[in-house]
Amino acid sequence: MLGTIIIVLIVLWFFGYMPISGISIPDLVLFSLNGHDITLWNILILLAVGWAINLLPQPLQAIASVLLLLWVLATLGVLTFIAGLPSIIVILIIVLLAVSLFR
Repeated sequence: MLGTIIIVLIVLWFFGYMPISGISIPDLVLFSLNGHDITLWNILILLAVGWAINLLPQPLQAIASVLLLLWVLATLGVLTFIAGLPSIIVILIIVLLAVSLFR
């Protein structure tokens, strides 16, 4: 089950944050909050990470929860001190899930 979540997150991250020029996938803006657009990809990544947090063991659940909170704050534009922070945090969550899978 955790392997499935890792694959889903990788696909969502790849298509949501790194668009491919030959493939046209619409980036639907659902609403705007604090001047930042919240897209369908953001909501799907939020749901996938929330699903993954439920499957992780206790110490990794706390780390993933903090990363999820940082991702939400960076997506909403509260944390703007590092460019591309939401993408970096999603990569960290994918690595955390992979470590948990091979543990």
